Amino acid sequence: MDKNYTIEIAGIKRDLPLCKLNDNLYIAAFIMFGDVELTKKCAEALLAVAPEYDVLITAESKGIPLLYEMARQAGNNYYIVARKGPKLYMKDVITTQVDSITTDHVQTLCLGSDDAEAMRGKRVLVVDDVISTGESLAALETLINQVGGNIVGKMTVLAEGDAIERKDITYLAPLPLFDGEGNPIK
Repeated sequence: MDKNYTIEIAGIKRDLPLCKLNDNLYIAAFIMFGDVELTKKCAEALLAVAPEYDVLITAESKGIPLLYEMARQAGNNYYIVARKGPKLYMKDVITTQVDSITTDHVQTLCLGSDDAEAMRGKRVLVVDDVISTGESLAALETLINQVGGNIVGKMTVLAEGDAIERKDITYLAPLPLFDGEGNPIK
């Protein structure tokens, strides 16, 4: 099947290619990498409804351009990326596991002591590009709670599938899942 799903996000239309997860389930691939116009508009729209915060965080990697642009537009000179593995520069690494729908294996998310200290006792805003199963979000919440951060909001560009019904996240647009024929699942 060679099909796309047209979506409007922050006043911009994009055609998202449908990708097969199995014979009965497809997802629409939303990739912000390389789409400067969309990244800027989504950051602006999320900041317009964001609660007051001290620190922004996302998981590596697809949320990074969005988080950077939100920080830039808000005048923040610092944001945190939970890395997919420990890096040489990290001290006293804190880790948690994540099993995301868009990755074919369990991953580890890591923070170093500098990022942990930046969140301790602070208002933390969690940002991602798409929330679907919520596994990446749960892993970020675990890390933030481990270091004593106070989560004040969870924001995403798109809520996919069951995440559309969640009341604990703020999103710009819903993204359905698709059946084996490429039709949206209600």
